[in-house]
Amino acid sequence: MKEFDFHAKRTGHTKFQDKTAEVAEEEERRATEKLRQQFEEIIKAETRKLLGLPPRNPSLMKLLRPLLEEEKSSLPVSPATKAEHMSECLRTIKQNHMDDEAKVKNSFNTLLTYAKNVATNPDEEKYRKIRLSNAAFHDRVGKLRGGIEFLELCGFEKIEGGEFLYLPREKVDMDVLYSAGHELNSAIKNPFF
Repeated sequence: MKEFDFHAKRTGHTKFQDKTAEVAEEEERRATEKLRQQFEEIIKAETRKLLGLPPRNPSLMKLLRPLLEEEKSSLPVSPATKAEHMSECLRTIKQNHMDDEAKVKNSFNTLLTYAKNVATNPDEEKYRKIRLSNAAFHDRVGKLRGGIEFLELCGFEKIEGGEFLYLPREKVDMDVLYSAGHELNSAIKNPFF
């Protein structure tokens, strides 16, 4: 007896359709799609690693985000951790302005000048206060994503309704400023930063 005879006898159908090839094609399509998704995840993970960003697991991050935000606000940040954040700010500036190397270099040099001035003259208020509306500051640092954040990591705080960045004398941390200078010098000298 042939396979379709068994089918007809078992199901009562008189017409037999061999679906073996279709099922195999569907299984192959699913396997190929799963491999494609895994490949995309690997590419994304490697890209994040090359950019110096942490690995990303959306479902895990959704669960951890409230805990991370709470931890971030309650714990002091070490100079080493600040250096990592500073480096990330500089990479952000560079990545967002890859087409304008002069703008990136000018921004890095301006940030270096601010850090150096405070480190060498911590008692001089003029080096610890920056008007955010200053056109030169705005063009070189303020309007670049990561620029103000970098200065905040150095200890600057927004005051007077966000009109100024100010570093109080008692909050001047030489280790942080030296770390900022080191990160900036590395970024300026290393074209592949």
